Amino acid sequence: MIDSHRLEQIVREAGRIAYDLWPGAGHEVESWEKEPGSPVCAADLAVDAFLKRELGLLLPAAGWLSEETADDRKRLNKDLIWLVDPIDGTRDFLRGRSGWAVSVALISAGRPLIGMLSAPARGEEWAAVAGQGASRNGASLRASSRKQFSGSRVPTDLLPPADMDLEMVDKPNSIALRIAMVAADEADLVATLRWGFEWDIGAATLIAREAGAQTTDAFGQPLAYNKRDPRAFGLLVSSPDIHGVAVERLSDRAVEIAQRTKG
Repeated sequence: MIDSHRLEQIVREAGRIAYDLWPGAGHEVESWEKEPGSPVCAADLAVDAFLKRELGLLLPAAGWLSEETADDRKRLNKDLIWLVDPIDGTRDFLRGRSGWAVSVALISAGRPLIGMLSAPARGEEWAAVAGQGASRNGASLRASSRKQFSGSRVPTDLLPPADMDLEMVDKPNSIALRIAMVAADEADLVATLRWGFEWDIGAATLIAREAGAQTTDAFGQPLAYNKRDPRAFGLLVSSPDIHGVAVERLSDRAVEIAQRTKG
């Protein structure tokens, strides 16, 4: 069995490494674009290297899939893999804002088994184990239980005209932290209509699910991990009672955007 205490230490230390390079704490960090609109910085690579080494020592049999490491398809033959986003929310990180987190998940047979987020700029540590609930800073989480779709709290900067019946709340750049907001009953709904990667959501969706939220792709289908193509179209995390209405509200947009943008 995995040493959960050691795993917590590793994820916490990864957060400290990132924080010690964070511009918001007065530090300077080198940054560049992997491709237009996709920033990366030296902190991403430092955290990635640390986690790859330490998690590899913790569980040598597990495969590896990370945003900042070239994909090794040998992971497809592994029952267990580490799924990592060294800094989710790099834009907030580089701007000195607190909306970023280190995201680590252990995937077993295509499903998250353990999920952890370290958000040191916010003083937050999130954790979940499948079947054992979720917590923030050691306190148990209970997700949004909203029953009416209209008026649902959504972490976003802008609402489309069709969704003006929803309520905007503060939006961290990190999608993982936005998902965690549903787990903490600080938001009722998080939805994306774009192709996204497993490492962005693996830890946070387990945290949300273990807190009682419903988690699917944009079409309402189950999320799967350690796929050959580590992407899915869209994400929908919400209170269970509004999930079906959200799928229906977004269905036409989801179909059109997915067909137009699939690479």
